[in-house]
Amino acid sequence: MEAWQAEWAYQKYWVMARSQHLYNAWRRLARNNQWDDDKAVIAHELLLTAGELTPTEKTLRNTYQHVWGYFKRVATPAEKDEFQAVLAELTTAHDTVGPVLLRLAHQYQVEYLLQSRLLQEWEDDDHAPLA
Repeated sequence: MEAWQAEWAYQKYWVMARSQHLYNAWRRLARNNQWDDDKAVIAHELLLTAGELTPTEKTLRNTYQHVWGYFKRVATPAEKDEFQAVLAELTTAHDTVGPVLLRLAHQYQVEYLLQSRLLQEWEDDDHAPLA
C-alpha cells in the first residue's frame, strides 16, 4: 500500500464524520490510484479544513452507518439491536455509537477499522473529542 493510500485509510471516516463534501473531494483526488505532490497538498488542506469542523448528528450517523457495514453480516441479532438502539439515541453531546463500533472492531478483528483515526480516537479516550 502506498503511503497516501495508508493515510486515506487512516483518515477517511474521520473526514466523513465532519463533512461528506470533504470526504468526496478526497475520494476524487484518489480516483484511478494516481497520486502526485499537488494532490498531496490538496489532501493536506482538506484535512486542515476537516479539523476545523465539528461533526453533526447527520454526519456522525452517516459515518457510523458506513462503519456498521463491516459488521452487518457477522453481527448477532443482539449486536444489531444494540447498534440500532445507540444510533437512535445519537446526539453530538451523547455519542455511545463510537464505543460500540470500537468494541465490535476488536471483537471481529477488523484491522482496517482498528487502524482508522475515527475509532483510534475512541481507543485513546473514553470520550473522544468531536473537534
